[in-house]
Amino acid sequence: MNVLLIDPPWVIKSKKNLWRKVGSCLPSLGLVYIAAVLEREGHKVDYIDSTAENLGVKETVQWIIKMKEEGYVPELIGITSTTTLIDNATLLAKDLRKICPSTKIVFGGTHPTVLPEECLIYADYVVIGEGEYVFSELAGGKDLSEIKGLVYKDETGKVIFNEQRMQIDNLDVLPLPAYHLLSMEKYRPAVGTYKQLPAMSMISSRNCNGRCTYCFHLGKRVTFRSAENIIKEVELLYHKYGIREIQFYDDNFLLYKQNVFDFCSLLKEKGLKITWSCFSRVDAITRNGKVDLDYLKELKKAGLHLVLFGVETADLEIMKNIKKNLNLNDVKPTIDACREAGIETRCSYMFGNEGETEESCEKTINFAIYVDSDTVQFNIATAYPGTEFYEWAKSKGLLLHAGWENFNMSDKVIELPTISNERLNYYYTLAHRKFYLRPRVILRRAKNLFSLSGMKQEFLGLRAVIGV
Repeated sequence: MNVLLIDPPWVIKSKKNLWRKVGSCLPSLGLVYIAAVLEREGHKVDYIDSTAENLGVKETVQWIIKMKEEGYVPELIGITSTTTLIDNATLLAKDLRKICPSTKIVFGGTHPTVLPEECLIYADYVVIGEGEYVFSELAGGKDLSEIKGLVYKDETGKVIFNEQRMQIDNLDVLPLPAYHLLSMEKYRPAVGTYKQLPAMSMISSRNCNGRCTYCFHLGKRVTFRSAENIIKEVELLYHKYGIREIQFYDDNFLLYKQNVFDFCSLLKEKGLKITWSCFSRVDAITRNGKVDLDYLKELKKAGLHLVLFGVETADLEIMKNIKKNLNLNDVKPTIDACREAGIETRCSYMFGNEGETEESCEKTINFAIYVDSDTVQFNIATAYPGTEFYEWAKSKGLLLHAGWENFNMSDKVIELPTISNERLNYYYTLAHRKFYLRPRVILRRAKNLFSLSGMKQEFLGLRAVIGV
C-alpha cells in the first residue's frame, strides 16, 4: 500500500514567542517510527515534514498534487498533530479530501488522542496513543472492529471507540526510525542547546514517571529501550548520516542510571565521538541534598554537554498545585555540581499556573537568578486538553475562547483570578531580560564567541531576548 505521512506546518502567530526565532526544527519521531514499521511490512512510505521544508498548508497541498502528477497516489494518509498544530492539520485534511477523494485519512498524536471525535469531522480514523501497530493493521487491511486503539465512524455515522491498546512493553522490538525519508540537513535543536551540527533527536524511553498537572500523560508507565538498541541507532546516525550531536527527548533521561551507564560505556567502546544533551529531573542528580557528582563526571566523559531541567516555579504552594514533587533546595546544588563537572544547564520556568500571583512571579525570577543555570527558558503555562490543568481551568470557567493555535506556551488561553494576563506578559518579558542582561551571564556566554557556530547562536539568542 502507498502510505503518505505528514507533519503539518508549524505556525506561531504570537510576536512574544521566543521560539519563533531560536526554536528547534526536529522531526516527529513517532511518524518516523511508524514509517519504519510500515516499510518492514512491505508498504511504500513517503514522508512530508512541512516545517522542515518551509511549507505552509497550501504549499504542502501543492507538493502532494505534484506527487500525484508524477504517478504517486497515496491510499492512506497519516497526519500527526499537537494542539498547536491541529488547525493546520484540519485545513490540510480538508484540502486533501478534494485532491485525493478516495484516500483514507488518519489523525494521530496528542490532540487527536484527547479529542478524537472533533478530529473525525476531517479524518476517517483516529489513532489513540502509540501508533506503530494501529497504523500497520490499518494498512494491512485488518477489520476495523478488531484494531485496538482505533476510533472511527460506522456506516450509520456512530462514533466507535475500539478497545484500548496496551503500551509497547519492550521498545527494542521496533525497527530503527526511517531516517532515509528525511531531509536530514534541515534539522537542528534549539539555539543554545547544541555544540555541533549536523544534529538529530532521539528517544530512549517513552512516558514519564511524574504526574504534573500541566503535562499530558499518554501512558501510565515508562517503557524503555536497551542501551544496545540505543547505540545501534547512534551508530546509524553517526556512520550513515554524519550526525555528531544527539538531543535525547526523553522526559527524564538520567533517572535510570544503569541504562545510562551502559549507554556511556558502549559509546566509548564503539568509538562514537558525539556530543549530546538531554532532559532530566533534578532528583536524578540530587536527592535531599546529596549530589551524585561522580555520575555527572562520567556523563561528561561520555560527551554530555547540556542538561535541561524543569523547575517551573519557586513558590511552594504552586509547586504543590502542579504536583511537581520537586525539592527546591536540591536545585542550586544540582546546577553547581553540573558546572563543576563541566556540563552546562538550562532550567525552565513557567508563569501562570494555578495560584500564580505577582509575588510568586517575582519569587520565581529571583530564584532563577539565584540558581544561575547557564541559560533559562521562561514560558506561559498552557492548559492543554487532556491535562489536569485544563480540566481545572474548565471547571472554574477560566478558559478563554482562544483558537487552538494559541496553545503554544506563550499566548494566554486562561484568565487566572489571582493575576491578570497583562501582568503575566510583563513578568514573562521581565524574566528574560533580568536573567540574560546581567554582566556575569554576558561574560559567561562570551566564551561561545570564539567559534562561528557559537557566535551565531549567541547572536540569535540575544536578539530574541532584547526583542521580547
